Amino acid sequence: MGNKGTMRNQTEITEFILLGFKGESLLQIALFILFLVMYIITLVGNIGMIIITTADAHLQTPMYFFLKNLSFIDVCYSSVITPKAMLTFSTQNKTISRNKCATQMFLFSLLGTTEAFFLAGMAYDRFTAICNPLLYHTTMSKKTCALLVAVSYFFGFLNCSIQTGFTFSLSFCEPVEINQFFCDVPAVMKASCSDTFVNEIVLLVLCGSIVITTFSVILISYAYIAATVLHIPSVQGKHKVFSTCSSHVIAVSLFFGTAFFMYGQPGSITSPNQGKVVSVFYTIVIPMLNPLIYSLRNKEVKEALVRQLRRITFFH
Repeated sequence: MGNKGTMRNQTEITEFILLGFKGESLLQIALFILFLVMYIITLVGNIGMIIITTADAHLQTPMYFFLKNLSFIDVCYSSVITPKAMLTFSTQNKTISRNKCATQMFLFSLLGTTEAFFLAGMAYDRFTAICNPLLYHTTMSKKTCALLVAVSYFFGFLNCSIQTGFTFSLSFCEPVEINQFFCDVPAVMKASCSDTFVNEIVLLVLCGSIVITTFSVILISYAYIAATVLHIPSVQGKHKVFSTCSSHVIAVSLFFGTAFFMYGQPGSITSPNQGKVVSVFYTIVIPMLNPLIYSLRNKEVKEALVRQLRRITFFH
């Protein structure tokens, strides 16, 4: 009878509990305001970047095509996590249905993996532009750019399907308490009452392969770029290359630094609160910072923004 009762608990569970950040109501209000402000900045910054790179004729290049797609990913990435987190902070309703949890995990894994491949594609674009400028428009044709985006989504879909499928094939016993503010793979695995060894290996192999593959493309691209820069005689020429690549290098450092910290070494984060802080960084802070990094450190984007503002002022 005991075994049947356990099996019933495992199979009939339809709701999980997101523990989120523990604290008094004042802390929850502060977190709600913080998340709301960051989410608004994320939406305004990324949607603004999409509009500018679409509307301005001077930004119809492969680099800005990737940047536009990166902004779209960041809007979706943040939207999958932030609204539910804000709802939890404001209502203290910490429950999430099993289906919604699986959907959140699926979309989050899809978008995160796709972003990693986008950043690799952007590094390859910079490598081609700087190291093979005469072949740039031939190599980075519209067809090639579209193919790179499609491949990025394909690997994102492959990873999220495997991760979500493996995670939700585990058994869960009531109450299912997820020590996180969203349905992240490691947190949901830890909430399971079955052996997760195989899942941890799958997580390590898949995420490790994605990080190593994409980061290797970025490192190799920048190694060639650095070698090319050393042969540029003028200081002005070197500065131009550096200013073109610096935004991407910062974005890559932020993204892969936190990705390695969270997924490259499962079980290394002994403090759940430490993991939550890092999670806030890569789910909300990075999507908010990306458009700021690319706009504030990019002369072409700033000039395009001025042109669009002048056009709006003129029409009014």
